[in-house]
Amino acid sequence: MSLDAEMMRSALIALAPGTELRDGLERIQRGHTGALIVLGNTEAIQSLCSGGFSLDVELTGARLRELAKMDGAVVISADHKHITHANVQLLPDSSIHTSESGMRHRTAERTARQTGQPVITVSASMRVITVFVGDLRKTLIEPEALLSRANLALDTLERYTQRLDEDLSTLTILEQRDSVTLREVATTLQRMEMIRRIHSEISGYLEELGSEGRLIALQLDDLARGAASERALVIRDYIRSADHLEQAEKALSDLDGESLVNLGSISAIVGHPIVDSSDLDRTIAPRGIRVLSMVPRLPWSIIEAISNQWSTLAQLRDLSIEDLQRIEGVGPYRASIIRDSLQRQHLAASPESVGW
Repeated sequence: MSLDAEMMRSALIALAPGTELRDGLERIQRGHTGALIVLGNTEAIQSLCSGGFSLDVELTGARLRELAKMDGAVVISADHKHITHANVQLLPDSSIHTSESGMRHRTAERTARQTGQPVITVSASMRVITVFVGDLRKTLIEPEALLSRANLALDTLERYTQRLDEDLSTLTILEQRDSVTLREVATTLQRMEMIRRIHSEISGYLEELGSEGRLIALQLDDLARGAASERALVIRDYIRSADHLEQAEKALSDLDGESLVNLGSISAIVGHPIVDSSDLDRTIAPRGIRVLSMVPRLPWSIIEAISNQWSTLAQLRDLSIEDLQRIEGVGPYRASIIRDSLQRQHLAASPESVGW
């Protein structure tokens, strides 16, 4: 994330409903007056200020509303707790390009580009709150509209999560039968990446909603718990080179929308490029890392040690208790637990147990 994007994210969190800053902006909106507000009393901002007067008072919604009645800008401290200047004239470089037409908005965009600090405008006529940071521009959406969007995205996430659970169950059964193809792996990773993106979208809504999004946050946490680690386990199981795990996760996250629906692109990311669509039906052997993660109370260090010693799930199923005890930290009791868990998982995937 770029510095401007991170600064914008911080500004949106500071402007979330329930904060003093948002309360002040809403008071300004209801009063049908405009405002120009700078977040961060930096040296760069001070060099652009002319006139006005200095303050050092605690930020409250009522004070911000009253000070915004004057024509000049209001400057707020970087921690968003104090008002430091009011009724100041901002004099940014006039040669800086701006696509805005109104004087207040032109000044805000130029100031944001010149200093990198968030600058907020409230339009008196349209009652619209806009945030400028560097070259970025964001118009705040009303909480009711944000809640509606977040709920729609949450419904979509729930459906995708249910489908992913089905995909993972099928993948687990096929793994135990040594019948996994690239198609199942790529489809599962595709679903996981879609879920990650929907989760990221909802998280952005929650940052803007602030205290208004508490219930959605609880539902999101319940739906997405463990999703990131599950995705990493699937990639570890099927990536051709374990040294390229981080690169694969990043490449999957960076796929554009068109590439994400292409299973061949996903297969290539985990080191299994395809030449023809029929290559997706090629069988592939899992390492068994995800299966080992289902063994109760088995530390990750031992999972890694076992998977380094035996590279496929088929090999793991054939291990004896004595074989497992060759791993440091695995005694007779733990070896028995691992062996029993692997056998139970294998039996649970049999046609007699599953029905297909």
